[in-house]
Amino acid sequence: MPYWLAVGLFGVGFAVLAAWAARRLLDRSVGWMRSVVTAFIVFIVALPLTTWSLDAAGVVRGGQVVAELPIAVSFFVVTLGWLFAGVVVCIVTLEFAWPSHGLRNPIASVREAFRRRDRAKRYTQILSIASRHGVALFGAPRTAPRDLPTALVDAMNEAGVTFVKLGQVLSARDDLLPREFVDAFATLQMESTPISWADAEAAIRAELRRPLDEVFARIDPEPLAAASVAQVHAAQLRDGNEVIVKIQRPLARRQVTTDLDILRRLAADLERRTDWAKEYGAAALVEEFARGLYDELDYRIEIDNAEMLRVATAQSPSRLRIPMSYAQLSTERMLVQERVRGTPLTHVSSVELPAQEASAIADEIASAVFDQVLLRGVFHADLHAGNLILGARRGEGEPRDVTLIDFGSVGIIEKSLRRLLVPLLIAIANEDDTVATDLVLLICGYGDSLRKPALQRDIGVVITRVRNSPTHDDIFRLLLDALRRHRLAIPPSLLLVLRTLSSLEGTLRLIQPDYDLTRRGLELAPTAAVQQLSIRDAILSAQSRGAVLMEGARRLSRRIESVSRALDEGTFSLRMRVFETGAERSWVDALMSRMTITVIGVTLVIAGVLLAVSSTGPMLTTDVRAFGFLGSVLALGGLLLLLRSLGRSFRGR
Repeated sequence: MPYWLAVGLFGVGFAVLAAWAARRLLDRSVGWMRSVVTAFIVFIVALPLTTWSLDAAGVVRGGQVVAELPIAVSFFVVTLGWLFAGVVVCIVTLEFAWPSHGLRNPIASVREAFRRRDRAKRYTQILSIASRHGVALFGAPRTAPRDLPTALVDAMNEAGVTFVKLGQVLSARDDLLPREFVDAFATLQMESTPISWADAEAAIRAELRRPLDEVFARIDPEPLAAASVAQVHAAQLRDGNEVIVKIQRPLARRQVTTDLDILRRLAADLERRTDWAKEYGAAALVEEFARGLYDELDYRIEIDNAEMLRVATAQSPSRLRIPMSYAQLSTERMLVQERVRGTPLTHVSSVELPAQEASAIADEIASAVFDQVLLRGVFHADLHAGNLILGARRGEGEPRDVTLIDFGSVGIIEKSLRRLLVPLLIAIANEDDTVATDLVLLICGYGDSLRKPALQRDIGVVITRVRNSPTHDDIFRLLLDALRRHRLAIPPSLLLVLRTLSSLEGTLRLIQPDYDLTRRGLELAPTAAVQQLSIRDAILSAQSRGAVLMEGARRLSRRIESVSRALDEGTFSLRMRVFETGAERSWVDALMSRMTITVIGVTLVIAGVLLAVSSTGPMLTTDVRAFGFLGSVLALGGLLLLLRSLGRSFRGR
């Protein structure tokens, strides 16, 4: 048999056995292919060194074994042991740099490959967009710090629906971002170039699953509006009703999925690398944002939101209208809704409206929104001017209708918070900073570092400033700034309310430039407080609270009796819950086992080194003493134990 073939076969056998032993040593946490390939490469690379070491030890001379057979076999075994140790060192190093994941489902692997391709393309697009607008993601920025918010807004508008929505969500997080960024993100828009009618028609037909003429008498090929996620076409049903058809862009969901995949990875990486991202829960925020965005992409949820607002509005004296939806014709990606005739407030000029009429319209809208927030607990959370449609005049002296559209974002505020918001507004109206501070602390979470007198002073300054300011300052924004300075944990629902009110004030000032939403809210607070009072609700609340207290009292009496009986019988005992579960005990056992293995391994390595350098003891060969050989064996055993412990540590990262 040729020499090279014998060496190759021996190397393959060694590689298989070494891979099997390495996986046993490292608890089978390493893939077979990686283990075998690594072992074979180590064998080939270390072969010249192995031959030299055996020759230097006096075991082999000129390719012939010159030592006695038992001694030669012992040296060969120890040499193979050190080769195996080298294999384990290489495998552990590879596992640290590039952990193995085993064989994956082929279908999942193909899908992941497509996702990686989509992510790579999207990364390229995002970097290109950011570069065009002077936002440098790497290296020195090409935009002056004061222009950075504007540049970010321009880049987000071009990047598409995910980043526009992300910016709009961040515009409500005054507790996270500086004011200039919050103000800039609030200006993000969703307008986009419409897709062709052929693509839109195909998408509508796919959602209907039947020809268009079976449902619509006509449909306008020119869209009424186009956004980055959908576009709207005017149509008429076969029964003559005028409707709009909101159809989602065919690739919108795919782009959103890719963008959210990127955001999830960035958030996870930030949490690993930074403390502030972990403190704010960046990954949880992205997941919350993803759920909200997927909800907005499902038009069935928008229909449910519209119906929920319709029920809430019907319970109030408001004249705000909610258009009717056609649920039987709508799907996840298509919405058919009553067409609203009128003019969006974005196109209504304050010059065109008489001052008295403009004030009446603004008061009506503000009253309806405060009614939704303070009394109904369900409110439209995206009140920019394009989502409010002013109806045509119906007659002399008759009020004009205002219709809400686009119900993708609807806020819900729980009753317990509503019960605190109304008295907070009353306290602000009464300039009672003491009560206002107490209510703020009931609403928001706070830590031990809070200085209540300083918070009360800041709240008092805000209230006094707004009450005496001729410029109609936004009290909600100023109050939010004060809470942020004192690091209070503001409930997300309250943040959404404050963002909605700030957006509404900007909308109303389009028709009445000096409109004071703060004044209107403070005027409505006493009326809302009276409307919140209900004898029936008070009786039911007292009944439920009484039932809870009585049940608690009954259970407390039984517990007291049980404790007293145990004390009388001498059987009273305390149980520590530390390491009570099997998982906790297993963790402690594994930790102690790893520590023991590490200590023994270090001890064996030190003992082996001391014996290896010893110059005493009998000679095994002409060049190696027995103590040196024994030291090599002990050091090898210690090294393998340390590698086993290290491999387990890497596996538990």
